[in-house]
Amino acid sequence: MVILGKLKFLSRSFAALSSAPLRICIVGSAPAGFYTAEKLLKAHEGVEVDILDRLPTPFGLVRSGVAPDHPETKVVINQFSRVAQNERCSFYGNISLGSSISLVELREMYNAVVLSYGAESDRSIGIHGEDLAGIHAAREIVWWYNGHQDCRNLTPDLKSSDTAVILGQGNVALDVARVLLRPTTELARTDIACHALAALEGSSIRRVFLVGRRGPVQAAWTAKELREILGIKDLDIHIQQADLVTTPADEIEMKNNRIRKRVYELLSKAANPGTSPLCNQRELHFVFFHRPEKFLELDDKSGHLAGVRLEKTILKGDDGQMKQVAVGTGVYEDISCGQVLWNSDSTEEH
Repeated sequence: MVILGKLKFLSRSFAALSSAPLRICIVGSAPAGFYTAEKLLKAHEGVEVDILDRLPTPFGLVRSGVAPDHPETKVVINQFSRVAQNERCSFYGNISLGSSISLVELREMYNAVVLSYGAESDRSIGIHGEDLAGIHAAREIVWWYNGHQDCRNLTPDLKSSDTAVILGQGNVALDVARVLLRPTTELARTDIACHALAALEGSSIRRVFLVGRRGPVQAAWTAKELREILGIKDLDIHIQQADLVTTPADEIEMKNNRIRKRVYELLSKAANPGTSPLCNQRELHFVFFHRPEKFLELDDKSGHLAGVRLEKTILKGDDGQMKQVAVGTGVYEDISCGQVLWNSDSTEEH
């Protein structure tokens, strides 16, 4: 399949060289690639654009990175599809730069080559025990429930424990937490991958901890995303009142940033629900001012995760300059869990 695709691609490319139009190659079919193609096609009537991708399908993170219950975000695919249907634009899948074709070859065939692809792997966390079974990058889980071919065989353990810990407090972390906690009867109405839905239907996870090294004022999610997860039916929200106490620096940050203020207000309201939790209700715990220190192994030395050790942090930095950084205090606590999911920025400043 890859060889056939490359031969068709090469034959078309070499044949087109003789007519000498302005020919541009874009490597990567995610939003950046399609936006670039769209601008080029509009700006130059004689330009021809070829978009290459190592996957057989286009659209990158719009297809594999957006939560399945956010169809409105994927509407942009319609715009990209119109670009791909332009007679001066072609898409070629199953073409891997470096193995299917080299950059040198591309530069010989085109007037310009645009490299429009991002990182496809995650950096090491740099924390003891990160190789234990049960620890995954959040990106892998997102690709798993979106049906990305690289993670179709991923088998996250959703049965051995009722608790999952997510390191990071951005929108991706909220997406993963929402998919883990949202009723599968609702997820079934989305475009979630069938294998992921089946696994979630048998999931034992009832508690999710969202861990951030800084406070609620510095959390990186948007108010819309936060409001959505707080609105999940029969979800018990846990927030320590002490974490909501603000400093003068926090007040300045909120004064200068309307989104931060709104996020803080939503969290403050959620911390005082005014109702008693129901029995067997699912729980979402917001854990602020903590950073991961060590991953714990089961006593049987099976190589499987037993929990995560967190270090309490405090913020230090210039008031109002948004440079408050988390500093460890030497005070630790453990959370028992069967899964840890982490974002690439969750151990920053560790």
